[in-house]
Amino acid sequence: MSKLAIDDAGLDGYIAACRNEYEAALRALVETPTVSADPARAADVRRGATLAAELIRQCGGEAQIVETGGHPLVLGRLGSGNTKRGIAVYNHLDVQPAEEPEWQHDPFRLRIDGERYVGRGTTDDKGPALAALFAARYAVQHGATADVQFIWEFEEEIGSPHFDAAIAVQAKRLPVDAVLVSDTVWIARGIPAIAYGLRGLQGARLVLETGVKDTHSGLTGGAARNAVGELAQVLSRCCNAATGRALIPGFYDDAAPLAADEVREFLASGFSVAEFQRAHGLRSLRTQDAETVVRRIWGEPTFEVHGIAGGYGGPGIKTIVPQRAEAKVSMRLVPNQEPARMLRLLTAFVQSINPDIRVEDAGALPWYLGQRSGPYAEAARRAIAYAFGKSPAFVREGGSIGAVVAMERHLHAPVLLMGLSLPEHGYHAPNEYFDWGQAAGGMKAFVRFFAEAGGIGARQRPWQPRAV
Repeated sequence: MSKLAIDDAGLDGYIAACRNEYEAALRALVETPTVSADPARAADVRRGATLAAELIRQCGGEAQIVETGGHPLVLGRLGSGNTKRGIAVYNHLDVQPAEEPEWQHDPFRLRIDGERYVGRGTTDDKGPALAALFAARYAVQHGATADVQFIWEFEEEIGSPHFDAAIAVQAKRLPVDAVLVSDTVWIARGIPAIAYGLRGLQGARLVLETGVKDTHSGLTGGAARNAVGELAQVLSRCCNAATGRALIPGFYDDAAPLAADEVREFLASGFSVAEFQRAHGLRSLRTQDAETVVRRIWGEPTFEVHGIAGGYGGPGIKTIVPQRAEAKVSMRLVPNQEPARMLRLLTAFVQSINPDIRVEDAGALPWYLGQRSGPYAEAARRAIAYAFGKSPAFVREGGSIGAVVAMERHLHAPVLLMGLSLPEHGYHAPNEYFDWGQAAGGMKAFVRFFAEAGGIGARQRPWQPRAV
């Protein structure tokens, strides 16, 4: 066992005492608008990396900014530096844009509303990152036998285009036994979850141009091709909007089915269709059947239309025939579905219907399937139960985190997805928030994991990812 013996009262006192410090650090991070997708925010992303490194140093650690060819990566460590043992914690500190009109205040000014911290990036992923950092400080100061490494990325929201190459170069400097990722979502408040699987992603832009300018519908309508109408027709043939089922030939051929025991655990997790609907603000669903819902959101592939643009979008009606239209789509992918092949299937199908549509690759992320059992998975389970009073369910998550597969491959260590966020926190949504209860519980869970994982023993090499 690790020589870190947790004093429950002492740990609770530490967490309560550091709340002001936590809030000040969160304010500094949120008020640095690290929007990785916006070239105009590049200097802000750089400032965010500098701030992140300084926060690690303020907690007694070492940190460096690593250049990647894109936005920087921050690597840090708390511990003696004399051990070859370590637990890595990954978070991303870049954020989504915040241009939605529904924001009730400036998204890049932290608003503290009782227990809530409102602002872009609070739950995705700056609040959880700080919870892990403050936990690591306590663990190291109280005798943790393994160093805690920090891997803080600033390109996750744009698909981690430079992460794989950067972590491959840095891997020898990161001797770790396991990796914790705190960027996933619970089933509901009071129902914790550890994700062991993530869907992959293949994005695409569908572009159609039928002329050189928009034309008057009274002069050309009926003869001129309508780019918006044609593109909408193609989209309707790619997916049945009423059921959500993709209609692209071969779409489901490679998809690995869920195992029966996985579905049973999904249903036993405490998942509620009504709570899911409420937390996400959905007026209705395609189905109210719980098994169908959990299969679709956690373990089956999807085709989604994210936006369609073309023609006139201002007030009133402008009677034109639009000559250009564009749709942004993506496919969420499950084990055995490879993004490049899925893009080829989409391209071939779209162009068989309308050869004038140009299909452009908008980025891809691989799927991930990790462990549901083993010493580190059990340590994570006990850590969550210790901190929150309830054992977590092991489920898959429907989102994608590109860095996970890269870390498993280059660091040769299991990756555990021990998130702290709740559905109502509003990932990527206006008025995103995190709350002190999840932050405090997260600190407690991380300390317990660091204490226990440090005593599990040397990892077995070579690390073998789970086979599908």
